[in-house]
Amino acid sequence: MTQPNQPTNAPTLCRVLSDYHSMYPDPIVIRAGDRLAVEERDSEWPGWLWCTAPTGKSGWVPERYLQRHGQAATARRDYDATELTVHAGQVVTATTHEAGWRWCTDARGDSGWVPDEHLACAP
Repeated sequence: MTQPNQPTNAPTLCRVLSDYHSMYPDPIVIRAGDRLAVEERDSEWPGWLWCTAPTGKSGWVPERYLQRHGQAATARRDYDATELTVHAGQVVTATTHEAGWRWCTDARGDSGWVPDEHLACAP
């Protein structure tokens, strides 16, 4: 899966330092123009907001992908919150980088977000 309509950085090879297992098996997926409900939640990840889409699914969305209207927001772009399960020693290709997370693709072609703390990426 490719991260829809996201700006990409030059692809970077990263080695997985420690296992990471996806926390959300049914992720929120939004399209530009979607109206979202925003819930204030404490998070270890500054720059991310907990949102609920029109479909009823909830999840973390990068704050800069949203136009805020109090407790509501409009999506400025498409976004997919899929997380990628990875294992120590694995090599992945990272493209988009957002507030402590990277959009990565593994050797099988599976893609999703992985926290920076689980990766060692080439400069």
